[in-house]
This record gives sequence, C-alpha cells and structure tokens, in this order.
Amino acid sequence: MASALRLLPSTATRLRFRPRLPLSTAASLFSPPSKAVLYDQHGPPDQVLRVEDVPPVELGERGVCVKMLAAPINPSDINRVQGVYPVRPPLPAAVAGYEGVGQVHAVGPAVTRPLSPGDWVIPSPPSFGTWQTYIVKPEDVWHKVRDDVPVEYAATVTVNPLTALRMLQDFVKLKPGDAIVQNGSTSIVGQCVIQLAKVQGIRTINIIRDRPGSEEAKEKLKQLGADEVFTESQLDVKNVKSLLGALPEPALGFNCVGGNAASLILKLLRQGGTMVTYGGMSKKPVIVSTSSFIFKDLSLRGFWLQKWMNSDKSEECRTMIDYLLGLVHEGKLKYEMELTPFSEFNLALDKALGKHGSQPKQVLRF
Repeated sequence: MASALRLLPSTATRLRFRPRLPLSTAASLFSPPSKAVLYDQHGPPDQVLRVEDVPPVELGERGVCVKMLAAPINPSDINRVQGVYPVRPPLPAAVAGYEGVGQVHAVGPAVTRPLSPGDWVIPSPPSFGTWQTYIVKPEDVWHKVRDDVPVEYAATVTVNPLTALRMLQDFVKLKPGDAIVQNGSTSIVGQCVIQLAKVQGIRTINIIRDRPGSEEAKEKLKQLGADEVFTESQLDVKNVKSLLGALPEPALGFNCVGGNAASLILKLLRQGGTMVTYGGMSKKPVIVSTSSFIFKDLSLRGFWLQKWMNSDKSEECRTMIDYLLGLVHEGKLKYEMELTPFSEFNLALDKALGKHGSQPKQVLRF
C-alpha cells in the first residue's frame, strides 16, 4: 500500500490539523519555490549564467523533493556551460551543476526506497541541475549517505574521489609495496590518489608544476602520505629513475595534464607499464616516443568516470561512495575546499574560473 506523503518535521507540524488528503490529491503536492543557476545558451560561464527564481515542481507519486545543502563547481561543470563537454543538459533553461548533497524535504506517496525527511542524499550517479535550492527527481536517483561528515565532502564525493578509486583498481593489479606515478598531484583527484594508495600500501611518486609555492605544495602532499614529490624541472634529467632511490619503478601512471608532464610519466614507468589519461589541463597533446612502445611496451589508456557510471554500475558506485565517506569519517581522506554561500555565487564562479588566482575548489553552500 502506498504510504502517505512524508515531509520535514516543520512542514508536517503545519499540516498536522489538516484533513488527510486522498492519494490523488497528495500526489499533486509541489516543492517550495526555488532559486537556480540557469543558462539558455553555451558560452563563457560569467556571461551566460544567471540566478533566477523558479516555480514549484510537482512531486508525483514517486518523486522526492530535496533541499540542497551544498554543490561544487567542478571543471566539468564549467565545460558543460561552455558547450565543450561531451554530455550536456538540454537547452534552454538548463540548470547548472552535476553533483552535490541535499536533505530530503518531502517524499511522494508511492516511494518505496527507505528515504525519510531529514536524510542526507546525493544523486548517484550524478544528475544535472544541482545548483538550485530545491530539486525534485524520481526516487531511484537518490542515494542516502551518512550525515556525520562535513557537508562539503558529501557534496564532492562522487566525481573526484571516485575517479581516483576506480583508476587505482581498474587498470593494473597492484599489491602492497608497488608504486604509481601521477601528475596534477595537487588536484583533488591527485590528493585522493595519494591517500587511497596509502590505505592500500601503494607508494606514490608525484609530479607538480614549477611555480611559486612549490616547496609548500610538496610539504602538503607529503603530509597526506606522498612518498616522493618532484617538480617537472627536477625530472628533466637523463637518468630520471636514479631519483627514485629505494622506490620501485611504477607500474601505473595517471595523467591529467598532457604535454611534457605526460612525457615525464612515460619516462618513469617500468617495462610494460600503463599510463591512464583522465584529463588534459595543459590542453597539449600526449606525445609518445616510438621507443616507449617498442622497447618498453607501454600501454596508454583513458578513463572517463561518466562512461563507467553509465555502464550499469549504479550499485557498485554507491557502495564505493559509502566506502569513501567512511574514510572521510575516519580522517583518512581529506582535501582542500572553500565553502561559499549561494548568495555569493558570482564570487564563487569567478574564483572557480581563476580570476582570483589559484583557489581551493569552490563549494556552494545553500
């Protein structure tokens, strides 16, 4: 039998003395009015995005209304708005944002999943339109998560930490004592790779850019558990593997930069090693020497989290999210973020676009 519509306690109190509504009437209840970040055409985010009031949305019998708590501004979010990401929401009036965490506000009368008002939930796999104050989506979109971790971690657990975890598991069978090498090590994926590898007993060799503050960046990564951290210029030597000391030659490398930073990974990989490319921050191609293929027998692979999640992996995805948030709760997984109120969206966007120099990942707090 379908259950009655469930609401947050404050709303339930207001409705307590109203007569019970028949199912057909209850199913047509609506979400509260919302504010959302919208765009009608692709282009520069600071020109095409706008914050507007949007009307209430009907729940339907199996809909769940979620009051958003936090949502990050990821590079892929920017790319979607620009129109250069392979998968984008339909225009016009697209709502930006792809991951985040919210609190169940109301549950439709025929919902069967164990979701109750007040529960923390994330869209899993991620779903378009998280940059708004209230969202209504079908019950199977939402995954209940623990609420005893900082809200910004629940908001960002899917895209970056899950990418790091999958890449460590999907390409080379690693055992404790093995080593991996990565560039882009100060990114959130890079920081997660270091910590997740440490949990598994895997050693990490990390490459960062030459820039002011690189020594401070090295120290921060070593505090997370990095075994070695080098700038690109330090690795620009003929016998690069002499720098590894007692560390084994890495069997696996992660590239999110391209250009010279990718070539350095190829130099460090052992015979038969694999480099996985999951990004191209420098916008420069990956150039591979003929000898890397013939004499080292290296393998080049690619990874795109969205493709993996769309291949009937929803339950596995949710299990890993629970595992990752468990590590956060235990203090074994952390990364730098900055919470910015949704009312200051334009400031958060400018920071995400790099207008204020290098900034932590921006997370909108609703």
